[in-house]
Amino acid sequence: RFHHTSTSCLCSCSKTVSDEKYQDPFQLGRKDLKNLYEDIKKELLVSTAELKEMCDYYFDGKGKAFRPMIVVLMARACNIHHNNSREVQASQRSVAIIAEMIHTASLVHDDVIDDANSRRGKMTVNQIWGERKAVLAGDFILSAASVALARIGNTTIISVLTQVIEDLVRGEFLQLGSKENENERFAHYLEKTFKKTASLIANSCKAVSILGCPDPKVHEIAYQYGKNVGIAFQLIDDVLDFTSCADRLGKPTAADLKLGLATGPVLFACRQFPEMNAMIMRRFSKPGDVERARKYVLQSDGVQQTTYLAQRYCHEATREISKLRPSPEREALIQLTEMVLMRDK
Repeated sequence: RFHHTSTSCLCSCSKTVSDEKYQDPFQLGRKDLKNLYEDIKKELLVSTAELKEMCDYYFDGKGKAFRPMIVVLMARACNIHHNNSREVQASQRSVAIIAEMIHTASLVHDDVIDDANSRRGKMTVNQIWGERKAVLAGDFILSAASVALARIGNTTIISVLTQVIEDLVRGEFLQLGSKENENERFAHYLEKTFKKTASLIANSCKAVSILGCPDPKVHEIAYQYGKNVGIAFQLIDDVLDFTSCADRLGKPTAADLKLGLATGPVLFACRQFPEMNAMIMRRFSKPGDVERARKYVLQSDGVQQTTYLAQRYCHEATREISKLRPSPEREALIQLTEMVLMRDK
């Protein structure tokens, strides 16, 4: 039902600019993201060869650059909305670079916490160089991002983007805790999802809207779009942990269960199989827990319910961004909500 609504909304929004319909977000954002990884490497001027090697390993230019792409599309959409300017400002592009750096630093640290051995289809930094050096590499990337952020020279932007770093830490702490009560548990999961994944997208979108347009209503639209897309993105990620094969994902499946994490599909499945409660509380630590929990999830409607929830968040993101003046970038951001729902890795 939700999927139908979001699709029909997508079509009606697109009709306003039929010639600009179905813009490929990756094509449209490509121009502003040219040399993105080279520019990131310039920020990471490193004194030690080993640290340089670790940074180069992560910023190899093979990532989808999903976050920077949303940021530059949002920048253009807000600039067009404000004064029909079709250019991305240098400071807005810097926000895209900083967002990717913060995101990557958080992945490096996450992999250490989770003792992960693969990411994006290759070995993790902690597996190759060891945990201590990986932590330091993550710190280094974060410090370089902070220097780039200070260079923008806008205190509002600094406070908006440092909120992301605080949220990432708080989200990680939320993930380490768990809730006894079932209703609290879902709220806890969504708050963790916002802080660990969506805050970066929401606040980066807000930052470029502030740089491009003085209207607080536009800042709120940009923030809400980023927040809703970010939560939907993570919900689909949690679904793929159960439905995708390891080869496509580039990391092992059922990884969250192995880490003791109860994500959306598990929490929905628990309503049909209350015996999962005990497993959730002991973080799937008993032998056989992971396999049993996975089986319960696939027998339940947990995957479908989590997908419906993601569709609702995407529908909300579309509703928000549709308040901006029509532009190819606005349509691409609408299109992106569909791509988030359809992705398989």
